Amino acid sequence: MGLTWDLIRWALLVIVIINEVAALVTVFREKRDIAATWAWLMVLMIPVIGFIIYAFLGRKLPQKCLERISSPTAQHLYDAFEEQRTAFVEMPRPEDSLVQTYRRTIMLFQSIDESFLSEDNQVEIFTTGITFFNRLLTDIEQAKQSIHIEFYTIYNDQIGNRLRTLLEQKAAAGVEVRVLYDSWGSMGVKKSFYDNLRKNGGFASPFLMTHSNFLDFRLNYRDHRKIVVIDGQIGYVGGFNVGDQYLGRLKKFGPWRDTHLRIQGGGVYSLQQRFLRDWNASVKPAERLTHFKDYFPSAALNKGQTAMQIVSSGPDTPLQAIKLGYLRLINAAQDHIWIQTPYLIPDNSVIDALRIAAHSGVDVRIMIPSMPDHAFVYRATQYYARALANEGVTIYSYQVGFLHAKTMTIDGKMAAVGSANLDFRSFQLNFEINAFLYDRQLVDELEQIFINDVRDSRVITPEMFDAQPLGLRFKQTFSRLLSPIL
Repeated sequence: MGLTWDLIRWALLVIVIINEVAALVTVFREKRDIAATWAWLMVLMIPVIGFIIYAFLGRKLPQKCLERISSPTAQHLYDAFEEQRTAFVEMPRPEDSLVQTYRRTIMLFQSIDESFLSEDNQVEIFTTGITFFNRLLTDIEQAKQSIHIEFYTIYNDQIGNRLRTLLEQKAAAGVEVRVLYDSWGSMGVKKSFYDNLRKNGGFASPFLMTHSNFLDFRLNYRDHRKIVVIDGQIGYVGGFNVGDQYLGRLKKFGPWRDTHLRIQGGGVYSLQQRFLRDWNASVKPAERLTHFKDYFPSAALNKGQTAMQIVSSGPDTPLQAIKLGYLRLINAAQDHIWIQTPYLIPDNSVIDALRIAAHSGVDVRIMIPSMPDHAFVYRATQYYARALANEGVTIYSYQVGFLHAKTMTIDGKMAAVGSANLDFRSFQLNFEINAFLYDRQLVDELEQIFINDVRDSRVITPEMFDAQPLGLRFKQTFSRLLSPIL
């Protein structure tokens, strides 16, 4: 009997040693942020279970997939970029022009994301699912040439089926319909969901050909973008996905509070080129688009006076363009920074920028939800909210349903609205897209929305955080250790 137990102990020791060696090899064979490296090393040290978690959360996309994002399509779409950038540098501006004020920010986005500046946009803001979907479906109904849709989530539920049916009708009427979706975000939706759309002449594909959730057992590196382009003249970008919960129909979340933009003007061009690149990266070579001219009609121009840049980021590039944009804006703020985010899990660079702003007398306010949709993520959000509250940041907890908006406004002059949260996942792990807006009137509207939401929120003070039960604070601290991989 003693010999048997000795064998078991030796076997367990061997398993532990093999597991630790395999953990070291697995973590260090790929280039990662140092915080993510240590977080994964901690997880992988758990025998067997750690590797199961890694298979689900840690595996990167194959390099060949990432290379498809940076395909020759980009060259065709960006032929005019250098010409515009040169013209912008030499362009005289009035002294009070916001484009002149944020000239360096604009040039940053041009440098790291080749982001076009357009100054002729008309923008409409939506904060409820009812108004957003009503307007979106009306625009789709009136489409004449093309409908391009890219969402992280399109569910097989009431609103998802309503959208699909309308797309089938438009495809049957001769309108070009293309749908790009994330296979994980649209969990439960099979490829056959779009069979009738395809029969009617439409097209649908999962992002980067991730056809099977079983084969693509990976939570990270997802297409979190939300893009709609209609006839090359109307564009949508923001936080809403397609599902009944975004209409407030799920009791778990109650009313859903989000922010989405409808754009007419040159900004639509940038949304269109992003969709076309993602589409060509995701479909078979025979299904890729090669003739782009018809997707950029001149009629899309001269609709308004809002200046904007559409900026995208993802694991296909190490530059983290949206995060760098956030940092640039936070560091440039002179009066106030108001942020809404469902997930507050910033890296050290963003934490330091917010800390510096708060201690410099800038009014920093951050609004987060009062309920979780992911337990570990919410506890980590609470941890960072407490840490920032101790640095002088005002933390609001939104009380009326679930807050899913991803917005940042700076000094009443500049704003960002899009799909990117203030967290590691949006900075490093997912494909995201944001609109950066230079327009006092539009930013004033966004800030008025923030003020209205404050009435439905309560301030969480450092004293209130300190009074939380010890068990809750332990959960927050533990979740924070996993924040680079949440």
